[in-house]
Amino acid sequence: QVPLVESGGGLVQAGGSLRLSCATSERSFGMYAMAWFRQAPGKEREFVAAIDPRGSRTNYADSVKGRFTISRDNAKNMVYLQMISLKPDDTAVYYCAATQWPMGLNIADYNDWGQGTQVTVSS
Repeated sequence: QVPLVESGGGLVQAGGSLRLSCATSERSFGMYAMAWFRQAPGKEREFVAAIDPRGSRTNYADSVKGRFTISRDNAKNMVYLQMISLKPDDTAVYYCAATQWPMGLNIADYNDWGQGTQVTVSS
């Protein structure tokens, strides 16, 4: 099991920015595709963004394209989610996820999950 720890969440006004981080001690981190999902109150968990093991390919949900950027630093065992132009609809708990399978867009594609970090965007 891959341990994942998210950080960087908080309260921000609409139009603001946040950068989420996900850290792991997994020594073979560079072999894992990584993703961010989010879950708003009363809603199902949904895909936000994914990145392949080398960081050469990314994929985004339509709702965040042009505003969010996923990146990784394999030397530091870190994956990031830079969020700009935040909207109240972005309010959710954000989860980091990992898989040794090809980068996917679905919850079932990922085996390992962090505990989540809360992002709240006020209007």
